[in-house]
Amino acid sequence: MAKPRSAETRSDNTNIVAKANQTLAAATEFARANNLVSLPSDPVKVIVMPEYARGVSVAYCDAAGALEKNGETFYAISPTPVDWTAARTASFYREYNDAMLANLTVHEAMPGHYLQIIVANKVPTTTKIRHLIGSGTFIEGWATYAEQIMADAGFGGPETKMQQMKMRLRLVINAIIDHKIHAGSMTQQEAMDLMMTEGFQEDGEAAGKWKRAQMSSTQLSTYYVGNLEINALAKDMKIKFGGDAKSVHDRMLSFGSIATKYVRQLSGL
Repeated sequence: MAKPRSAETRSDNTNIVAKANQTLAAATEFARANNLVSLPSDPVKVIVMPEYARGVSVAYCDAAGALEKNGETFYAISPTPVDWTAARTASFYREYNDAMLANLTVHEAMPGHYLQIIVANKVPTTTKIRHLIGSGTFIEGWATYAEQIMADAGFGGPETKMQQMKMRLRLVINAIIDHKIHAGSMTQQEAMDLMMTEGFQEDGEAAGKWKRAQMSSTQLSTYYVGNLEINALAKDMKIKFGGDAKSVHDRMLSFGSIATKYVRQLSGL
């Protein structure tokens, strides 16, 4: 019997949060078993994204504030907006099928944003300002790099590896759209065509990204720029300091959410 296409093995609005919870537990155990990075003990809670926040991004990590004593961290996952048609909703979940959900959970939670920000919040500093202002390229660079190391280690199998490669293509497209909307004259149709034809994205994903791109500027470029910087940082740290993946990654994260050029400076690269 033929195996179903990855896009057809997917969640819906009734079970997306439950599946995200299961995937988070699996990602945590996988990162631990493969000795990829030191894991924090601080809890992270999967929640339904508030209705007002939906339609822009499918998920986000709402980390505990750096100055909070007992703050909570949330991995918010989004059902589709209530006014979306059945066809667009189905398209959205074809994009965020189970294999892509595994990759998304890595990015937003373990060992992506949740882990990196928790570690950064605990870095000793001489001023509280260091905890309040972070480098977007480092933060998104680490999260996209986390996708790579988990997929390369086999998390989610070949299906998730394929989705992660698709996400790497999305990094480039995000940067192109960001530039051409805010510093050029890209139309909605041109952006949709680029995402859906060249990036193999579903209509539901592309529609959300068009809205997001108009509401922000430069943020969509941080994924691509940050990914290049973090990959280069990991390579150079491995060459200079040696050690296994865990020691390299722990060192990379040990300076907080600062720009990679300062990580290089402080680490002696």
